[in-house]
Amino acid sequence: MKRMKNRFKNIQKKIIEMIKKIKKDHLIKEYFKNNVLFITFVLTCVLNSTILRFFCMSTLENYLSWKAVLADLTVTIIIGSFGYFIKAKNRFSYYLTLDIILTAICMINSVYYTFYTSFASISMLSLTQYIGDVGDAVVENVIQLKDLIYIIGPLILIITHYKLKKKNYYKKIEVKSERKKKALKTLGLGGALAAIFLITMTSLDVTRFIKQWNKEYIVMRFGIYVYQINDVIISLQPKINSMFGYDKANKQFQEYFADKKEVKTNEYTNIFEGKNVLVIHGESMQTNAMSLQFNGQPVTPNLNKLASEGMFFSNYYSQVSVGTSSDTELTFNTSLMPTKSGTAFVSYSDRTYISTPSLLKEKGYYTFSMHANNADFWNRRAMHKSLGYNRFFSKSDYKVTQDNIIGLGLSDKEFFAQSIPKIEKINQENENWYGLLIMLSNHTPFSDVEKYGEFPVDIKETVTKEDGTTEEVVYPYMEGTKLGNYFKSIHYADSALGDFIKQLDEKGLLDNTVIVLYGDHDGRLPRSDYNRLYNYDKETDSILEKTDPNYKEYDSYQYELGRKVPLIIWTKDMEKQGLNQEITNVMGMYDAMPTLGNMFGFYNEYQLGHDIFNIKDKNIVVFSNGNWVTNKVYYNSQKGEYLSLSNEAISEEEIKENSIYANKLLDVSNNIIVFDLLNKKNKEDVMLQYTKKGN
Repeated sequence: MKRMKNRFKNIQKKIIEMIKKIKKDHLIKEYFKNNVLFITFVLTCVLNSTILRFFCMSTLENYLSWKAVLADLTVTIIIGSFGYFIKAKNRFSYYLTLDIILTAICMINSVYYTFYTSFASISMLSLTQYIGDVGDAVVENVIQLKDLIYIIGPLILIITHYKLKKKNYYKKIEVKSERKKKALKTLGLGGALAAIFLITMTSLDVTRFIKQWNKEYIVMRFGIYVYQINDVIISLQPKINSMFGYDKANKQFQEYFADKKEVKTNEYTNIFEGKNVLVIHGESMQTNAMSLQFNGQPVTPNLNKLASEGMFFSNYYSQVSVGTSSDTELTFNTSLMPTKSGTAFVSYSDRTYISTPSLLKEKGYYTFSMHANNADFWNRRAMHKSLGYNRFFSKSDYKVTQDNIIGLGLSDKEFFAQSIPKIEKINQENENWYGLLIMLSNHTPFSDVEKYGEFPVDIKETVTKEDGTTEEVVYPYMEGTKLGNYFKSIHYADSALGDFIKQLDEKGLLDNTVIVLYGDHDGRLPRSDYNRLYNYDKETDSILEKTDPNYKEYDSYQYELGRKVPLIIWTKDMEKQGLNQEITNVMGMYDAMPTLGNMFGFYNEYQLGHDIFNIKDKNIVVFSNGNWVTNKVYYNSQKGEYLSLSNEAISEEEIKENSIYANKLLDVSNNIIVFDLLNKKNKEDVMLQYTKKGN
């Protein structure tokens, strides 16, 4: 014990002596003086990454996460250290190039997060060729002043460089023999910081880093630069998967579905067998709009009518990742989840898919899809073939003029009107058919308010004055807000939908047809606007104070749960048959295929979702970032927190079991797509190997 105390005293003494020496020799001052450019580069890059976390994940825990700061610091020091191999007078070009690259990473992710609530992936760069198709939406709705603040980094570096140049700084510090020594020492410092960072990592950190499902968690723990490096490696996965990981992925796949037992029949089995199917992909339709009205006028009267007359799944969630609409098409049609890197439509269109169109095609159905947009956007031209559509009607099949455009393309009313003759012809030539119609007008930025028609989102009241006369008083309420414009936009889309249903009926196309309508994802609307919606004080034209007894809390959990989308199954005689009902059990996009399959008489043995009428209140909806929700609880995997949705107690064991299930499901789904495990030849070859090994 005494020896240990002596050793500790000796170490303490040496540290004190070292500090005194540093102070005496002014080593710190000298270091800063001789490495101004390098230090400026490091600090500006770390500052930018910290600002990014502040804007994207604005909680104290996130943007001041010391792990993320340490990771970003380590990366910038390591890549910056190689600058010392370069002559002092040329070093600026190296640091400026790096600074611009790292600044671009921050800017791109800042813009991307605003729109997708996720971080960018290198695998999505192939979509930049279509940016013209959504250019207005990006400029008007996504790029904000905050996204330009990162330019300050390179500007500071440039200003610093010119100031140093004026002082003849580079000639003063240029010592050829010192360059290599400085480079190696700085690299050693970066290595030491990397070692410290690795020691602090937990098993959960490692697992999530490898899987990269939860991008927010990775950026919060590993910083944006490490995330982006990891993303590049993950994005190369399709190129190397043929060499590595196939057997393990297939084994997990076989075991998962061998253990999956489910009931295949219920009271709705085959009730729609032999009927035509018309699926309507409702762009950015959210369920919460259906319960709202302004001045006595409902926002979505036609959606509400369909919901009351048909089967309305009111607790239905989209499960998109960075592929947004394309992810929904994938999940709705295949009961698979989006891939963890990029999107299946772009990166994996050549895979084998078991889909609703392909299974109905086997039953003699003619299958088609219609969307008045560029056929190659989201790579739909190729992917719709893989999903089993006989024909894809795209922009080239429609008459698009300047007069009939709303938002990003052909207006929904014109799209539906021009689609009816096409559907009529298909109906005449085929006994049964399955069609998908993708709407467009309700796509962000919701700014063509003059084209949506008259639908005020203000508050109008008639008041009696002192002299007994009355006058109408108007309070702005949601006018001029993005959410208010969204209500105008969805009201227009709803009107287009009502006209379409009426026209289909007039043509006799509803007599043997089931309408299936779903919202593809939420409208990506600001939470602050919802705060105004629920807490508006008309007297002051502002938001109620939190201390006000009428104030309604709308936190991040309420926002996430409020992103539900509608799913409606409707026929013109469903109400008469007594089949109309509201289903409130929690349900995900991947549950649509199993539920519809039971009704139309087809089955996918590799579906990840469930028929909601079989699983009922025991269902769990898994999101692409690892979060999940049941009837009882919503779990946020980034924060490791949950919100109870019932009065029941939630056990640690339940959270753990559901989280394990969620991770396994995401892995299996990703492996199915990435390794093409549904390809018959692959399955036969692997099953033969699997049997030979005695597994």
